Parts: sequence; C-alpha cells; structure tokens
Amino acid sequence: MKKRTPVSTIMTANVITLNHTDNLDTAERLFKANNIRHIPVVSGDEIIGMLSYTDLLRISFADGAYEEEENVETVVYNMFTIEQVMAKNLISVGSHTTIKDAAEILAKKEFHALPVVDDGKLVGILTTTDLINYLLDQY
Repeated sequence: MKKRTPVSTIMTANVITLNHTDNLDTAERLFKANNIRHIPVVSGDEIIGMLSYTDLLRISFADGAYEEEENVETVVYNMFTIEQVMAKNLISVGSHTTIKDAAEILAKKEFHALPVVDDGKLVGILTTTDLINYLLDQY
C-alpha cells in the first residue's frame, strides 16, 4: 500500500450536487436515481453543506420498506429546506491530501463523506465506500 497516494486517485470527480435552492424531493430523486448517499450542496461555485440520505430519512415518515418506491409521500419534505437539513460545518480535504490522512479524518468524525476542494472549488467527493474499495483493491 502506497503511503503518499492522494485522494484524487480514488475520489468521485463527477460530483452530483444540489443547489441550496433545490427542494428535498429533488434530493430524494437524485439519491435514488444515482444510488448515492451523500450530495454536496452548493451556492454558485461555493460548497455550503452536505446532505446525506440519512438526513432525509430522519425527517421523513417513510421507512426502509418504501425505499424502492418512486412516489413516497413527501409532504414532510415541503416543511423543510435543504439548508435546514444539511450538515453545515464541513471538513474538506484537497485533492493532494493523502488517502491515509483522509481516512484518519473519517475514522475520528461521525460522517462518511468528505468534499474535495481545491482553490475554493469542489473537485470531488471521497466517501468511506471509496476507502473500503481502495483497501479491497490492495488485497
């Protein structure tokens, strides 16, 4: 295993994002259509938060039995904005941050995705799944 490998080698570079003005119905559709669990929230070019699928589940009345349905009752979603639900105090890493350093951050914190930001611009996202796949590739 290479100790200085940067996160840019394993991150997702084509990041699906939400605009802070989008609604939670849009977020749910993106989560399900792309089979993802974290979406950075942007305002213009600036990342201002991170929305996780778990965040949506916390505020909805839909349980896991309905995950495969396309038209889950979303009345609750209209009661909240993305900005009210998203995580705001983000820790980000640069694309040259080592995988080891990023793994240490994720191991110590209670979240499962890190935005990758270079010069103030979102360039990727690194998730615990990316790290697990990287480790599996080493064997």
